[in-house]
Amino acid sequence: MFVPSQKSPPDLKGFTLIMPVVAVGNVGQLAVDLIISTFNMDRVGHIHTDCLIPMAGSNPYSTGKEDADGVHTACFVLGFRRKRTKKFRQVLVSWMKASGFSRTIVLSSSQAYQRDDRQLQGSPLRYLVTPSMLKLSEGALKELGWLEMEKVQAFPGVTDGNSEPRLYIPGGGITKGLYTDSCAEDLPLAVLLLFCSEGDNIPDAFTIINHLNSWLHLLDYPVSHPNKWKIPPSWTLMFGSGIPPALF
Repeated sequence: MFVPSQKSPPDLKGFTLIMPVVAVGNVGQLAVDLIISTFNMDRVGHIHTDCLIPMAGSNPYSTGKEDADGVHTACFVLGFRRKRTKKFRQVLVSWMKASGFSRTIVLSSSQAYQRDDRQLQGSPLRYLVTPSMLKLSEGALKELGWLEMEKVQAFPGVTDGNSEPRLYIPGGGITKGLYTDSCAEDLPLAVLLLFCSEGDNIPDAFTIINHLNSWLHLLDYPVSHPNKWKIPPSWTLMFGSGIPPALF
């Protein structure tokens, strides 16, 4: 259930929803961090559901004392309860339909080491679009020249003719399920994902956000002027505090 921050719920009809998925390297979440921090976005509400682990923390986008006391809940740091992912997808899709978003863009990632031979070639970035989204953006996607996510054999190397290629996004969390649900509900949704590995995924976040920007034009010339993306203060604690001097 969507809970607005103000007494009157916001009118979201016609807006673009940009949403991260919890996936390998947390690339989508880091990319959305950059968007929120750069544009100093206001919180309009949160999603309350028993599908998420109940948790709360301080404002990760705080820039001073005046906004440091805001409490953020599990709808910002998503952690799924076991066996609740399907229900959570249903909650999200229902809310997306009710809100009337003009389109939804999901930022995600997939395990680099599980790519097939074709996916090893060229850019590590891929996209998926629902039929409704294709109607809206087919021309723009052709102009951008992006690579669509390939379907792979369930059993690579087996050519018995009985194995149909499938959409496979290892490490992608609910990405595939959210995409297939949106196809079934005729929602305009696009997935942008990056093949990556766990580690310092900050460069991956900049890669996927610049990729998105080449489509949406959120910022001008971010590749030549990368400092235009504002890094949130919470990133300073991404790898914990420094090494205690007492160790030496």
